[in-house]
Amino acid sequence: MQAGPRTLALTFDDGPGPYTAQVLAILRRYSVPATFFMIGENVAKYPDTLRQVLDAGHSVGNHTWSHPDLGKRTGDQVREEIERTSDVIAGVTGACPLLFRAPYGYFPPASLAVCADLGLTPVSWSVDPRDWSNPGATAIVDTVLDRGCTGSIVLEHDGCLIDGPIEPGGPADRSQTVAALADYLPRLIHRGYRFTAVTPAA
Repeated sequence: MQAGPRTLALTFDDGPGPYTAQVLAILRRYSVPATFFMIGENVAKYPDTLRQVLDAGHSVGNHTWSHPDLGKRTGDQVREEIERTSDVIAGVTGACPLLFRAPYGYFPPASLAVCADLGLTPVSWSVDPRDWSNPGATAIVDTVLDRGCTGSIVLEHDGCLIDGPIEPGGPADRSQTVAALADYLPRLIHRGYRFTAVTPAA
């Protein structure tokens, strides 16, 4: 990521989902852009939420169809995971995504080959508050504030690949992520930070 002084990027994985709208509302409050790496199965469930993300001016990336460990998939399976997700995103938005983030941050050679074929830029992260583990909003805030710096790419999660109702404290509960974002975002702005979406490689 190319960034000027005191500029960092916020990214959100595993959506779209029921908490995405709350994340969007906070970002809108502070006029902050972000990048959402979306799971294809969730795009199929929540196409209107994907449209809301784009209408709000944020970037969208491919995060596979079903969030597998790509290192445990054949080359053909890796291609299907990525191509199918690009296709469903394009079907909703009219444009294929240009960014790709592998589940768990693991990019086996097969995934990089597919990215090259599809014109996708692989994107990792540098700050991981492990919000998916529900460590508490304060722990998430502390990690972002302590480790975030110029050029950082912060990883958080607005969704989860899960069927059925969302249980409080369960794997799909992103309320701590939402609370943490509302806390640390104005504090980063007060420190003089600016924000940028992740952009494809030139």
